[in-house]
Amino acid sequence: MVDLEKAPPARSPEGEPVPRAGGEGCLVVAVRLPVRIVALVLVLPVRMAWDALVVAGRFLRDTVLRPVGRALAWLGRALFVWPLVGLWRYVVVPVAKGVGWLANVLLVVPAVWVYRWVLTPVGRALAWCCAGVGAVLTALGRGLYAGLAWLARYLVVVPAGWLYAWVLTPIGHLLAWCGRGLARCGRGVLWCLGKVVTGIGAVLYWTVRILLVLPALAVWRWVLAPVGRALAVVGRELLDALGHAWRIAGHLSRAVGRALAALFRWTVAEPARWVYRSVLTPVGHAVRDTVLRPLAEAARAAGRAGRQALRSARLSVRQARADLRRTLFGEPERPPSVDRREPSGAKARTLGSSTTALTKD
Repeated sequence: MVDLEKAPPARSPEGEPVPRAGGEGCLVVAVRLPVRIVALVLVLPVRMAWDALVVAGRFLRDTVLRPVGRALAWLGRALFVWPLVGLWRYVVVPVAKGVGWLANVLLVVPAVWVYRWVLTPVGRALAWCCAGVGAVLTALGRGLYAGLAWLARYLVVVPAGWLYAWVLTPIGHLLAWCGRGLARCGRGVLWCLGKVVTGIGAVLYWTVRILLVLPALAVWRWVLAPVGRALAVVGRELLDALGHAWRIAGHLSRAVGRALAALFRWTVAEPARWVYRSVLTPVGHAVRDTVLRPLAEAARAAGRAGRQALRSARLSVRQARADLRRTLFGEPERPPSVDRREPSGAKARTLGSSTTALTKD
């Protein structure tokens, strides 16, 4: 049984009640039981329909979808995977090996020979020539660089240093002194503007605070927060009620399902099992022993007789064909038989004659 009443408060080891998080007030107690009853009434049909759909889905999966899926998987392997594997193993791989061997013989080996005996000597000769030309150009470049550096030093660097020391430096000092004066004036102006902007900002701040922030804070603190807490309590109780209703509906749905399963078993399955065991099985055994087995024996005997007749006819046809061949073409010549024991017999006779000669002597 599932308890719909409020659970007793938890107590500490000393016997004092332990306060719950987010304390429960009279609104929670007044709302909980009616909400849970209404939720149970609304959720029970949904849960029973859901359990029925789950059972139907499992039955459909085990009896239809899984065999069809296995058949489709085997068909896919037979139509796509195995032909592609055979094509890859017996066509693509041998052709690729042959093409690779031809490419190695026709391209790689000649290219290696050309690189080793033609391009490498030519490249070394060109490198030696380029090294000599580079040495000559390096010597010319160093001389030209030294000349240009001397001209640049006495035509550009020395005049530029004199111009910087005697013209640009005094002008820069003068401009720096003028800039410092202007900076002091700008700081004074900015200080005055900062004071003015600070005063205006303070006035705007207090205006916005008094006209907008304080009323909004009061509305939040005294209106929205209490309403939100009440709505949170109601929503939490609704969620708890739906959870309890779903679990209770599950127990009820399981009980109804078991009752329907028992009814189906005792009204359909058990009578069908009894009929199968007590009626159909003896009748089937009797039909098998009195009808099917004699028919099978007769069919096997007829098959054996037919096979023997076919064997006799085949032997007769073969004998007639052999007689016709002998009549038309004569008896075929047979090679003379060779007695493999003759050498051993001759050897024995030779040994016997030698033994006789020795005894006579």
